[in-house]
Amino acid sequence: MDIRAVENAYKRYARIYDFVFGAVFQPGRKAIIEHMNCAPGERILEVGVGTGLSLPLYPKDVQVTGIDISREMLAQAQARKEREQLDNVRLAVMDAEAMEFEDNSFDKVIAMYVASVVPNPERLVDEMRRVCRPHGRIIFVNHFHSRNPVVGAFESAIAPLSRQLGFRPDFSLDKFLAATKLKATNMYPVNIFHFCTMVEARNNKPYRSGVDSPGPVCIAS
Repeated sequence: MDIRAVENAYKRYARIYDFVFGAVFQPGRKAIIEHMNCAPGERILEVGVGTGLSLPLYPKDVQVTGIDISREMLAQAQARKEREQLDNVRLAVMDAEAMEFEDNSFDKVIAMYVASVVPNPERLVDEMRRVCRPHGRIIFVNHFHSRNPVVGAFESAIAPLSRQLGFRPDFSLDKFLAATKLKATNMYPVNIFHFCTMVEARNNKPYRSGVDSPGPVCIAS
């Protein structure tokens, strides 16, 4: 996987994404946002916001920032924001592995169906940690390589097509946690047939009084 392959894949998906993936993954989106239990005024970053299917699910009294590398996907999200009058939402084209935000800009950072898409998941997690405040919540929702031998074998067989698919079908949860050193505080399955897994962790970077106060959120043009 590389950034160009990701951009090309989701340029193809943009107009059909909601039809193909919307209903299938929407139960997971709803369950995770309910689980987040967002408090009024909280600053939420959604990494890889795609066409914005999750945006209407957030409470209106939180500040939601959504980023995506695909301009075509983000154009669909912008249309949804305007259609649903989501004045609490801001959107920006941005690389999740090199975000343009200040350190500690958000209370919660979530990536839905993104970890198996980005070229470097470790860099993604590093950036999510950086922009999330100390002891804030970092949440992933993703499909991981199935432990079912039949399904797992199929996923491994189509793994060479990752560039065309736009994601890694054989993405390993165990390897992801080991490589990123995420200390999961909560994990549970979501979506039909428990196809995906929610992984939650506390942002365990140290808090430095007077240094780690939240900075302004910078939105790319």
